[in-house]
Amino acid sequence: MIAKAPTTDRLALVTGGTRGIGEAISIGLQEQGYRVLASYQRNQAVADEFSARTGIPVFKFDASDFDATEQSIRTIEADMGPVEVLVNNAGITRDGVLHKMTPQNWQDVIETNLSSCFYTCHAVIAGMRERRFGRIVNISSINGLEGQFGQTNYAAAKAGMCGFTKSLAKESARYGITVNSVAPGYVDTDMVRAIAPEVLQKIIDKIPVGRLAKPEDVARCVNFLVADDADFITGTTLSVNGGQYMS
Repeated sequence: MIAKAPTTDRLALVTGGTRGIGEAISIGLQEQGYRVLASYQRNQAVADEFSARTGIPVFKFDASDFDATEQSIRTIEADMGPVEVLVNNAGITRDGVLHKMTPQNWQDVIETNLSSCFYTCHAVIAGMRERRFGRIVNISSINGLEGQFGQTNYAAAKAGMCGFTKSLAKESARYGITVNSVAPGYVDTDMVRAIAPEVLQKIIDKIPVGRLAKPEDVARCVNFLVADDADFITGTTLSVNGGQYMS
């Protein structure tokens, strides 16, 4: 995909930005003219293919590790300049009903999905305050708003992101920093397509618009929230679920 002519020189960091929703967000920001850096943790081959196809540089670090995140973002900013747009998209699932859930599966999801928001924001917030500009978007989930059977860990982490968003928004508003979250419904990604077909169809039947979200549906919301002139929108959670949560 060929990017449009740049309209901004701002650096945007997208965690988990090389596939699925993160890939669409990275490409969407690139098309708006941002200098985009996509982080990843595991799949080197996917990250390399993504970078070769899009021209977006990638950077490997574990967003669930405080020290690794701090050091990685220092390296990124030394090489590419300050991170002015941060999209916290990194996430995993380790599903299971609570009475069978292991402490490790609880901790892994909380660290990757929720603690990573603290780690990345902690690494960039001081610079954003000094420059009196910043855009932070945390990718939550419909299941953080309404809960989901077998996902107490995931729902807790995604709900926590919404509270984190509101609190950091209050702390940061006077410094020209907006902090918002986007809560997608079920999105047509490899993770969702792995759901048993009969179960997936029941999910789709509950979506008033009659389809899964496309990753690009989420990316457009991120583009809207990170724009320079979106400076009066902060502390909000934007639901992108085809009306599912109201049904």
